[in-house]
Amino acid sequence: MHDLDELTAFDAVMQSGNLTRSATRLGLSKSTLSRRISQLEARLGYPLLRRQSNRLLPTEAGELFHGYCQRMLELAQQSQAALEALHHDIGGELVIDVHAALTRPWMTQVLHDFMSRHRRIDVTLRTHERFHASAESSAIHVTLGPVMEESLRCEQLTLLRRGIYAHPDYLARHGRPQQPDDLLSHHWIDLLGEAEGGLPMSHHDGAHYLFQPPRSRLRLDQPMLQADAIARGQGLGIMPCWLAERRERAHPGELEACLSEWRLPTLPVNLLYAHGHQAGKVSAMLDFLRRHLPAEWDASPRPMSVAS
Repeated sequence: MHDLDELTAFDAVMQSGNLTRSATRLGLSKSTLSRRISQLEARLGYPLLRRQSNRLLPTEAGELFHGYCQRMLELAQQSQAALEALHHDIGGELVIDVHAALTRPWMTQVLHDFMSRHRRIDVTLRTHERFHASAESSAIHVTLGPVMEESLRCEQLTLLRRGIYAHPDYLARHGRPQQPDDLLSHHWIDLLGEAEGGLPMSHHDGAHYLFQPPRSRLRLDQPMLQADAIARGQGLGIMPCWLAERRERAHPGELEACLSEWRLPTLPVNLLYAHGHQAGKVSAMLDFLRRHLPAEWDASPRPMSVAS
């Protein structure tokens, strides 16, 4: 593999025939320029230049190699220009991998607005319930919950508060829980993996409680299906407050918060993408996502107050 600095030094001397003028043009010292040419000759195993009077002239090998040298330098310039164009060009294929709970209430509208603005981008939207990506992934990933992934760059967008919710009719039939212990006597709508190993709860007065959800007759793997089951009065379940409040605005009277004075662990929303320089389409999408987060995320929503 040839060194571009050595090739540039050789080409400059071939064009000027003078070491001093070439060093000045390249902004190098004569000794540095001379060393680079010597290194190139040693790498090739042939002398490339010979001195005649005050000029440096090519040897037969130098004359032959110079044509290849110029082509290699031209290709290097073209490849750099292509990379710079890729960095600034906002077009091509883009893959977005998003947690299913964030797709309908946020991501679909964001993608519609983004694609309306950037008409040369084609987007593939994939959803996931459990995040998984390889180190070679070129997609943009938006996850919900903790992520143990070191091969991609991870940027936290926000922390979502969570609450325990039920339909008012369910609470009227089964009673409202007053303490965390009361949850054990209620029907539980389980989101798979939601509370494995228990769920720590904290009270504003400093009390703590490790909640072990009761056995659930209905276990779901999609947050939207879980929300539907809770809204149909099938039991209690944990939901991000943001999603519960959005659903309540769209369908008033479907959800009511329980034990609002108790806090549950927050859920991080993370943006994951490859390390290093990003193509223009990726940089544009990342910036667009950062600037179009739901307004409620900045407000740190709390559980809806319980009706008296």
